Amino acid sequence: MRLATLDELIVIREKWQRDGRQVVFTNGVFDLLHIGHLNYLERARTLGDALIVGLNSDASTRALKGPRRPLVPQRERATLLSALRCVDYVTIFDEPTATELVTALYPDMYVKGGDYALPDHDVDQSARLAVDESRLPEAQVVRRYGGEVVLLPYLEGYSTTALIQQILSLYRDEAG
Repeated sequence: MRLATLDELIVIREKWQRDGRQVVFTNGVFDLLHIGHLNYLERARTLGDALIVGLNSDASTRALKGPRRPLVPQRERATLLSALRCVDYVTIFDEPTATELVTALYPDMYVKGGDYALPDHDVDQSARLAVDESRLPEAQVVRRYGGEVVLLPYLEGYSTTALIQQILSLYRDEAG
């Protein structure tokens, strides 16, 4: 498994930087891994030479998503993510945002989904400009040190919340 601590990633990142490798960083919960996640991570990986994924811990996920989440424990989510060819390393963090990771790793590019765009902005046309920094404090950090922030178009219809709703709808009668 390619699960690493922040300290390990700092050493790896420094080597990559010396080698001139472009590092892409993204983060999220990645609960109930689905095709939308895979599509997003594969597209993020094409933007650089290496992809590091920050994974919200169970405690962080509960704080963000509520007491019933995550459905899949952090270690299992990390194992699934690290098994993907497009992911170079996964690190788990407890904070509500990945600001501390971004500050420590200085990725060349920080990538998030189009759901972090400013209202009324077409992510396909302005993916590098339309970031809602009030909802994405990591973007401010990246821009301060000269890194790039990119929003990828959101693949409609694919989300963990939608999957949960579909499961509940399909199996509501059987659960009793």
